Amino acid sequence: MDENSRQFLRDLLRTPSPSGYEQSIQKVVRQYIEPFADEVRIDVHGNLIAARNTAAPLRLMFAGHCDQIGMIVSQIDDAGFLYAQTIGGWDPQQLVGQRMKVWTDRGGIPAVISRKPIHLLNDEERKQVAKIEDMWLDIGARSKAEAAEFVRIGDPVTLEPNYHELQNQLVSAPGMDNRCGLWVVIEAFRRASSRELNCALYAVSTVQEEIGLRGATTSAFGIDPYCAIAVDVTHATDCPTIDKRQQGDIRLNAGPVVFRGPNMNPRVSARLLDLAKANSIEVQPAASGRATPNDANPLQINRRGVATGLVSIPNRYMHSAVETISTADIDRAADLLCHFAASLPADADFTP
Repeated sequence: MDENSRQFLRDLLRTPSPSGYEQSIQKVVRQYIEPFADEVRIDVHGNLIAARNTAAPLRLMFAGHCDQIGMIVSQIDDAGFLYAQTIGGWDPQQLVGQRMKVWTDRGGIPAVISRKPIHLLNDEERKQVAKIEDMWLDIGARSKAEAAEFVRIGDPVTLEPNYHELQNQLVSAPGMDNRCGLWVVIEAFRRASSRELNCALYAVSTVQEEIGLRGATTSAFGIDPYCAIAVDVTHATDCPTIDKRQQGDIRLNAGPVVFRGPNMNPRVSARLLDLAKANSIEVQPAASGRATPNDANPLQINRRGVATGLVSIPNRYMHSAVETISTADIDRAADLLCHFAASLPADADFTP
């Protein structure tokens, strides 16, 4: 991974993008990818689509969603405290005591989110898990009128962006789900742009995955690919308390995960595994016995059906402020997708 690619990752992880409010992250993606694409556009849904060699009849689509879980301001009380609904699947315990940002027309407003201190909880309250309706956001306002000078109902809220480099090529930040997958599809597109392609290649920064796989559904309909590969995160199991018997033995720094199962075209999965072996790219096989809860799901059933693959990045502490991945794993994933695109014949047939 060169320094330009590393800086792109930092920029992605420092830019907020809750579902339905992805404009900021798409600006970052567009700035990076435009020099390598024949065409870059944003559709009416907000998906960013970069394309190369579009005259080729066979269309290949890489999809990585750009949105992250967040919150949305739903009420300002008389004292100036904010209450919010969640956007996406939060564990409320992850939110207590966090630094947040409310994204307003004036930019990011610092906030903290909390609930009644433990000292003041009665015995029954101490036995209960924290509920989102019992938490509030404090921006320091003294009244509803003062808070409303900055914040409007419907403003999105995210965890405060941060980026920490840990030991052994690991990095931690909120929003790894799925900024690292987005990085992979855009970086793979960049690397493939220097190769001669037999296919039309599309890299898509899809929107609203966290609230129903929406962006992949609409962008795939517009592109109509023959083959598509979704890149998302998956649970790393190399930390305490996770049962490997069901979740598999998935480790950071051991390579991206190539899934097999009914949601994945068997010949696409086999080609990914064969390319990894031929190019000495370390990967980890995994299985999913159901329709996957990510963009691979709508890609597979788009129009008349799409030959779909799923490559995932091992991620510790999913949907938290400290999601952690390996930069070596995303680098390998980008190489794997680049080889897939560059080696795909014009007459590729993935009929099972």
